[in-house]
Amino acid sequence: ELASKIANDKSILIEEEFNVTKTWIEYINRLIGVVIGFLILLTVWKSLPLWKIDRIIPLISLLSLILVLFQGWIGSLVVSTNLLSWMITFHMLLALVLVCLLIYSYHRSYLLIGKAKELMLMPSKIRFVLILSIILMVIQVVLGTQVREMIDEVSFSFGNMLRDQWIGQIGFDFLIHRSFSLLILGVVSLFLFWIFKFSSRKSKINIWSQILILFVILEIGSGMGMAYFGVPAFLQPIHLLFGSLIVGVQYFILLQLNENNQLQKKEN
Repeated sequence: ELASKIANDKSILIEEEFNVTKTWIEYINRLIGVVIGFLILLTVWKSLPLWKIDRIIPLISLLSLILVLFQGWIGSLVVSTNLLSWMITFHMLLALVLVCLLIYSYHRSYLLIGKAKELMLMPSKIRFVLILSIILMVIQVVLGTQVREMIDEVSFSFGNMLRDQWIGQIGFDFLIHRSFSLLILGVVSLFLFWIFKFSSRKSKINIWSQILILFVILEIGSGMGMAYFGVPAFLQPIHLLFGSLIVGVQYFILLQLNENNQLQKKEN
């Protein structure tokens, strides 16, 4: 079905006016992708000596390398198909999966160092609320990329002008995306409250939880900036960045909570 849409998409045949800024953005994006690929390749090489100690680390590193190559191919489709519907969403979700794989490799490698760990007695409801916030955030990312695709369609129909009217043309989908952010803020705030109640102030979990709520607030602030100030071009990548950072930090905290739960079981 996707191949059929691409083959019959007449807009691909329309020549676009040369845009220096967009060309440089795309070129830099590809250069950064290449650098990421080389860094992951180096990660795979460095992880090989750990094969006899923990085979999961080199396997996850190798999977990350395969995924970044696949992601590069998907990125080429996003460009060549003029941002075909759902391609941005799929491209974004793949990027988040790659980030989580790399974070998991880092966390698992860090555990091999064997540094003393602080055991904190925390109820299971904290982990449940964090998992809920991760699920909500992934849904929010999907909603956000759908809104982004609609904005692209509106901007094209408006000749990339009248930016202050773009949000008004999206309608209900934007309202859902906006309201969802308040739900996420509420869940993350509840999580932070319980973390402050059950963990020590200087623990990694506590510190990263504070960073998480900061990123959520900045994410909402950048979204409000786009909604009320005519979708400034510089805020779009910032909004996207904070969304990605939130998912990464949530997953990193989840790994730390899982580690703490394992320590609790050993103590019991």
